[in-house]
Amino acid sequence: MKKNRDRPTYSHWDLLMASATEPIPKSKQRHHLLKMYEGLRSLEQAEAPTFHDWIACSDAVNMMETLTEMGVCSDASGLLNDAIKALAEAGERYKKHNVLRLTGAGITAIRAVLEYYAEVITSVPARTLMQCHVRTEARFRDLLAGRGRKDDIVVRPFKE
Repeated sequence: MKKNRDRPTYSHWDLLMASATEPIPKSKQRHHLLKMYEGLRSLEQAEAPTFHDWIACSDAVNMMETLTEMGVCSDASGLLNDAIKALAEAGERYKKHNVLRLTGAGITAIRAVLEYYAEVITSVPARTLMQCHVRTEARFRDLLAGRGRKDDIVVRPFKE
């Protein structure tokens, strides 16, 4: 039996049926962003942030990286690299000290990526966002299988 992460969130049929001109519904935008902002808030302020919080922020960064690779948006300032570095440092810090936290610069980078992501999903067509999601999941599966790119940063601060 396959695990859920082995199956894409969206099928080919889902992609075909998604709007090529309209963004995802506002309710889905809010739900999606709420999980990510709650993850960041927890990493900033909670007594014991969870890996789900770290993963929520990581998902936003990974989606933005894919959207950039797709040419949907750009990252001339290197913001994504700063966010990736911040998440990697937090993961390594957990391995060494059992503390899952971001630095001040990391918080700033992740917050900026989340704000940019929030802007993007309000204007990008639903189909494009779903394609991004599918590509991001496929890349994640490749990373887990050891087929990543040589410049990939892979951090596994937790047990699967």
